[in-house]
Amino acid sequence: MQILKYLLLTLALFPTAVNAAQPFTVAIAANLKYVFDDLAIEFKKETGIEVRSVLSASGKIATQVRQGAPFDVFMSADMDFPEALYQEGYAVNPPKPYGYGVLVLWTQTGADLSLGVPGLKHAAVGKVAIANPKLAPFGKQALKAMEFYKVKAALEPKLVYGESISQVSQYVESKTVDVGFSAKSIVIAPETAGKGKWVAVPEESYEPIAQGMVILKHGIDTNADAARKFYGFVQSDKARAIFAKNGYKLP
Repeated sequence: MQILKYLLLTLALFPTAVNAAQPFTVAIAANLKYVFDDLAIEFKKETGIEVRSVLSASGKIATQVRQGAPFDVFMSADMDFPEALYQEGYAVNPPKPYGYGVLVLWTQTGADLSLGVPGLKHAAVGKVAIANPKLAPFGKQALKAMEFYKVKAALEPKLVYGESISQVSQYVESKTVDVGFSAKSIVIAPETAGKGKWVAVPEESYEPIAQGMVILKHGIDTNADAARKFYGFVQSDKARAIFAKNGYKLP
């Protein structure tokens, strides 16, 4: 009888043990690849909480959340994907912008960037990489910039699509393409600074890339304290200084 009681008690406690063991996880847009490491280090210093990240295109992350992915917080590259998750009940708060991304052109083949986006149509420039505009906000704004300069039709035969900014970076660094539309946070990171050359895409040629963050329902259900603390930390002066240092404009 004592053994039976022990087994029943163990089974009753088992779900709680599983939930407690789940790591605190933040799903991040690909442009946060390098800056997030700095955020995680400072967050742990302040709170003692270890945070791990899962990196992908914002649209892909949103789909994974709908499919039950165990993410606690979502830092998107736009406001639309997290807003949709909030409206659908997968997030517990409307998105709040933590920074504005800056679109750049990046090359490691020596391609001439002096003419900016209009210069990409010239024959001397080969393949041009952009992130999938359906999944990645930076890819969507790259298309906006092409439309602004009326070169989209001329560039379409040259375009190579990556799933995210991270894949665009791989294409640039492997010299699979001559030029890639990337994020300033990627090209000025210590890991990539000095590799090739880059120029900012004029801001009037694309829509502001407001990047929003939400606490997901899974986060409240399994890691509520960590999720709330991280959400607050990202809005702190210390985090804002990290974003500014990494090339983001602040809200």
